Amino acid sequence: MRLRNIPGAREEIAASKYTIPAEPAPGVEVEIRSHKYGDKKSDEGGRMVLGDWAVKGHWHDVFGNSNPIHIEIGMGKGAFLMEHARREPDVNFVGIEKYSSVLLRAVQKQNEENLPNLRLVRMDAEYITDVFAPGEVAKIYLNFSDPWPKARTAKRRLTSQQFLARYDQILQPDGIVEFKTDNTDLFDFSLEEIEPAGWKLLAMTRDLHKDPDLREGNIMTEYETKFSALGQKICKYVIAR
Repeated sequence: MRLRNIPGAREEIAASKYTIPAEPAPGVEVEIRSHKYGDKKSDEGGRMVLGDWAVKGHWHDVFGNSNPIHIEIGMGKGAFLMEHARREPDVNFVGIEKYSSVLLRAVQKQNEENLPNLRLVRMDAEYITDVFAPGEVAKIYLNFSDPWPKARTAKRRLTSQQFLARYDQILQPDGIVEFKTDNTDLFDFSLEEIEPAGWKLLAMTRDLHKDPDLREGNIMTEYETKFSALGQKICKYVIAR
């Protein structure tokens, strides 16, 4: 996916009080490197601090309370998570997005709304365990994630066994992952990954908007609104260890 570069985006993101800076924990050596994804060199989001971030294990200090923490990986422009933050003031939300050109829109909206229970992070989800300590997260949202359709890039899918292993490290014992997509091939792959990864399926539907249980309280993402208007069915699962 090639996104338009927006001059000054990273600077504006970094200047927001709602953006978590990529600062290493005390004593952690900093290494900056450029990563390759598939057969393309990433020019967005690949350069980052490797190793534990200063915020790891200290998220409750960031929010100033001990409320549960829910995160969305690949938050896009932020509409989904912001609506959750409005409806659930007693939950802390963290939005993670790799591309600064996309995250910028979420930052601008949050700067206007000033939701006290929402923070934003620009990073690659591959390093999620560098940012959250074991048991620090209660719920993970994955919405319309990149399908990485080529077989050789399957491990980069956010519902792969490799990523489920990462989520296992940061989730509370009773933590859950909720995943939505319009891509049936990705959904089939994701279902097949659950058991080998040591997880269990709690709920599943291939037509979310017609499921009386899973559609209750559903908050639609930008993609979900677009695809639903075109008549496409939305798949969803809920899993736990």
